[in-house]
Amino acid sequence: MGKLLLAPMEGLADHVLRDVLTRVGGYDGAVTEFVRVSGSLLPLRTYRRISPEIGHGSRTPAGTPVAVQLLGSDPVCLAENAAQLATLAPAGIDLNFGCPAPTVNRHGGGAMLLADPEQLFRIAQAVRRAVPADIPFTAKMRLGIDDTAKALDCARALEAGGIVSLVVHARTKADGYRPPAHWEWVARIRDVVRLPVTANGEVWTPDDYARCRAVSGSADVMLGRGSVADPFLARRIRTLAAGGTPAADRSADWAEILPLLADYWAQVQVKVEARHAPGRLKVWLTSLRRTFAEGEALFMAVRTLRGIDETTRVLTAHGVPVLRAAA
Repeated sequence: MGKLLLAPMEGLADHVLRDVLTRVGGYDGAVTEFVRVSGSLLPLRTYRRISPEIGHGSRTPAGTPVAVQLLGSDPVCLAENAAQLATLAPAGIDLNFGCPAPTVNRHGGGAMLLADPEQLFRIAQAVRRAVPADIPFTAKMRLGIDDTAKALDCARALEAGGIVSLVVHARTKADGYRPPAHWEWVARIRDVVRLPVTANGEVWTPDDYARCRAVSGSADVMLGRGSVADPFLARRIRTLAAGGTPAADRSADWAEILPLLADYWAQVQVKVEARHAPGRLKVWLTSLRRTFAEGEALFMAVRTLRGIDETTRVLTAHGVPVLRAAA
C-alpha cells in the first residue's frame, strides 16, 4: 500500500494529539499545525513550540517523522523563515494553500492564494531556493476558492516552483468541510503533474480509504478528522490493505482508548493553562463521540465542567486510568 499521513489540523492536532495518534500506529508521517509567517523573521522557539518533535530528530515519541507547515503570502518573508526553520533540520517543510479560515483568508493567506497561480509559483520558487535539497519541500492545496477553474494551473505552478510532493484536499474553500470530497479532481491533478500527489478529504473508514484510492488513483492518502474521531483508523486501513478484515465490533477499541485519554489529559494539563485544559479535552471528545457511544457518554459527563479536579474525578469514574500530570 501507499503512505498514510496525519493531516495538519489547526486547533485540533497539536503535538499532544500527534503523540497519541501516532503511538497507536499506522502513520508514515505527520504535518504540524501551520506557523503563520507575516512580515518578520520568527525566532527558533516558535518552531520548537509548534513542533517539540524537532528536539527529538523531528519525530514523535513513536518515531513518526513530522514536517512543519508554514502559512503566508509573501515569497521573500516565507523564504527567509523557511531558511531559519531549515537550520533545525525538520523532517520536511510544507506550505499551506488550503486553510479556509476567515481570519487567515482576510490577509490573503491559505486558500485565498489559489486565485493566483503565478503567486503560488513565486512563493514556491523562493522557498525552494531557501530550503536545502535534503529537506523535503512540499505543499497542500484545495481545489480553489469558489470553484475548480484554476485547480490544474495551481498544481502546475507549485510543481514548477520546486515542491517534491503535493497533498490535495479535494474540496474548495467554499466547500469548507462539507461532504463530499471530490476525489476525481485529485485524479485530474495527477494527470497534469509528475510529482507524487496525496489525496485528502472525507476518509472516515477503511471503506472510504479504498474508494478514495480507487477514484483518485493516488497511492498515498492523508487522514484528517477521521483519524481524530477514530484513533485506530490508520491501523484498520493497514489491516484492510494486508487482506484482513477490520473488526466490526468496536467495543474492545474503547478499552484501548482509555489509557490514551489518560495520557492526553496529563499532557494537556502541562501544555495549557489549567482553565483551558478541560476545553482541550472536550475538543477531542467531540470527535470521539462520532465513533464511540462511550465517547458520547463521557463528553456529556464533562461537558459543563471547567476545573481540573472535577474533570479528573469524572474521567476516573468513567474508567480512564488518570495519570499524574508531568511537572
